[in-house]
Amino acid sequence: MLEQNVAQEVLAQAVRTGGSFAEIFLEDRTNHLLQIRSGKVDTVNSLRMHGAGVRVFTGTNAIYVYTNDTSREGLLSCARKAADAVKGQAACKPAPLAKTITPNVHPIIIHPDDAKTALKIAKLRQAEKAARKDARIAQVIAAYNDSAQRVWIANTEGLFTGDTRVYARLILTAVASSGSENQTGNESPGAMMGFEIFDQRIDPDGVGRTAADIALTNLEADVCPAGVMPVVIDNGFGGVIFHEACGHSLEATSVAFGASEFCGKIGQRVAADCVTAVDDGTMPNEWGSLNIDDEGMPTGRLTLIENGILRNYMIDKLGGLRMNMPATGSSRRESYAFAPTSRMRNTYIAAGTDSEEEMIRTMGDGLYAKRMGGGSVNPATGEFNFAVMEGYLVKDGKIVRPVRGASLIGRGSEVLTRIDRVGGDMRMSQGMCGSLSGSVPTNVGQPMIRVSSLTVGGR
Repeated sequence: MLEQNVAQEVLAQAVRTGGSFAEIFLEDRTNHLLQIRSGKVDTVNSLRMHGAGVRVFTGTNAIYVYTNDTSREGLLSCARKAADAVKGQAACKPAPLAKTITPNVHPIIIHPDDAKTALKIAKLRQAEKAARKDARIAQVIAAYNDSAQRVWIANTEGLFTGDTRVYARLILTAVASSGSENQTGNESPGAMMGFEIFDQRIDPDGVGRTAADIALTNLEADVCPAGVMPVVIDNGFGGVIFHEACGHSLEATSVAFGASEFCGKIGQRVAADCVTAVDDGTMPNEWGSLNIDDEGMPTGRLTLIENGILRNYMIDKLGGLRMNMPATGSSRRESYAFAPTSRMRNTYIAAGTDSEEEMIRTMGDGLYAKRMGGGSVNPATGEFNFAVMEGYLVKDGKIVRPVRGASLIGRGSEVLTRIDRVGGDMRMSQGMCGSLSGSVPTNVGQPMIRVSSLTVGGR
């Protein structure tokens, strides 16, 4: 743990050469990974991660030094190295540290360390058995991952706080084979919960069946035709469209440097009237939630777009200095080995009032993207390309057959303005988001939406 008197001493050392602000982040984390491949347990890993980082601001720049020696001398050495890189301005005077306790809104019932390995393996076998529902399922890989992260944060403004984050996740991949070709299906639910996740959130049978269904559907699917057409994107994983195509462009990581298509557009219309988008770090036990962010600031519910109008960016402390705007509790990092920056948490398009049946019935000819896969985006231009994991061709308002190999291509700002229907059933799905501060758990979500015109890549 981080002792208050040591933290005070380290912060003073960090700004001795002229830093305008300094911060300590100390982490102690345990992680367990179990995996079954083709019926056999092939991975049983346990990990302990322990270390700290010291960050010093000099104007709108920052120096970050980290170490896994968290003794008093180790932390002081880390602070001295950071201070040695800062010169030429008046040093700030560290305020006396005052301990802050933030209420925990993510209760844990069964800590992962208290659940026996045999019980975890039993859940994996249950999911694997359910996935082998068809003789064409050639391989199943089932993995269970949990982690418990304890953090302590202190800075020269007098902040001294901490948090505990516990996560659990089941990941299943099913491979279907016709003998001449293979297709893959994935399902990977998780939450900020302990082993009680299997009582409250995850049904191993359902996870196995869903992954197998996706693989089998794609095995029988035709290649998707290419063209510009209406696209209906289903709830849950469909939210990756907003996350990637628009969300990253609303982070200070991009906005503070003028490298976003949404720079300078607060108060302006950037989406259709029916679009409201939110990034919420307070949702109880959700995969992307936190009590405090990785700079020690309480998280909140941030409306990014309200009825088509851009209202907010996601801002960390350093990004806020560069933008002359307050931080929003959006600072995150993978571990002590990364300096924090602005990141998404639970990001979603809010529920609307449109009928899902009507969306498809009135769309004419187009694509129904039931489940999205991975993709890429350029935040500066908003240009994106996403794979459709499970898709169906629509003819004259009727779903006619599954298709594979589809991709959605476009620009984030254009997609937002072309959304003409938003359904009422908002669901979220779990993923890992990579950016400058590493990989962090994020939720993506939305109700079913319809984009009136979108480029679909295919044959």
